[in-house]
This record gives sequence, structure tokens and C-alpha cells, in this order.
Amino acid sequence: MNIADRIQVLRRKSGMSQEELADRVGVSRQAVSKWESEQSTPDLERVIQLSELFDVSTDYLLRGIEPVKKEALSIRPPVIFAIVSTVMNTFGLLFGVITWYEEQTADALLPGAVFLALGLMLYAVARFAFADHREPGLYRVWWRINIWLVSFMPLSVFYNLLLGGVPAPYPQLHRGLTACCIFWLVYLGTGLLVMYRTRERR
Repeated sequence: MNIADRIQVLRRKSGMSQEELADRVGVSRQAVSKWESEQSTPDLERVIQLSELFDVSTDYLLRGIEPVKKEALSIRPPVIFAIVSTVMNTFGLLFGVITWYEEQTADALLPGAVFLALGLMLYAVARFAFADHREPGLYRVWWRINIWLVSFMPLSVFYNLLLGGVPAPYPQLHRGLTACCIFWLVYLGTGLLVMYRTRERR
């Protein structure tokens, strides 16, 4: 297929007659007819007009070279690591709470702690192993979500141990209303501070 064929095919796909195409690019109908019958070729200005009109590249019009299409769903490695680490942190918090609620022993915290540690390790891999990908926005979003997941269990364990209780992964309400309010203030304050520090800089 040569340039004459490509012009004709594109014109017909666009539903235009030779007269309509001629009007759009500022030439006579006879000029368009000559382009399509290989009696002449459009000059550079007309080629640019045709490429804009038909939404194709000038390379395609002149040489039939189609641009390489980008993959529609191209997921970068840092994104995959960030998603998986967030899932791991979520499981870590849930496992920590569920297993401790059933067993009420310090050992019951281990599965949740392992998942949280793995989630943080995956984040570290995404952050440093793929540093050349330049994903500051991704890492800000990661922290704005994961701060609530990774801080809850450690703060709860510290809170419960500080009050002389068992290292439960959530605050024990029977420790007193004031102490419980302090825990939630510290937890919310930590999360909001991280969210503020990782806000988008416009």
C-alpha cells in the first residue's frame, strides 16, 4: 500500500468525499483525485494537515509505518510491590488481632508480626531496588494508607504493656477510659502527621 492508497482508505474510513477532503485541506477536488490516482503526491504542508485530520502520524502517511502502541495495562514493578506489601500489612493486622483474640498469648502475635515485617520489607524493596523508576507519588500514597496498618498493632502492644497488661494487638478497654483515649489520640495523631508529611506538593 502506497501513500495514494493510504489517503484513499483513510478518507473513506472518515466518510468523506474527495470534495470534502479537498475543502478540509484547502486544495481542489482534482488535487485529491490526483493524490489517490498516484498522479501526484501532497506536499509536506498537506501531509501534516492530512495526518492531523485523520489522526495518524506523518510516518504512516508517507511510509506506512505505524507507531508502536503502548501496552494498555502496563504495571510497573514498584506498583506491584506496593500493592502486595499493602495486602501483607492488612493480613498482618487482621491475623494479629484474630489469633490473639482466640489464644490470648504473646506467641499469638507472631503470625501478624511476620506479615507486617514482610509487608515492610516488600516496601523497602520497591523503594530502593527500583529507585530509578522515580515513583514519589506512589510512595506517598503507600504511606498514607499503610501508616494506619503498620502502627496500630505496635502501638497497642506498647500501650497494653505500659499499663501492666498482656501484649494485646488492640487496646484493652478495661484499662480505663482516659488511657484508652490517650491511645487513640496517639494513634490518630501519628497517622495524621504522616499523612500531612506525605501530602502532595503542588
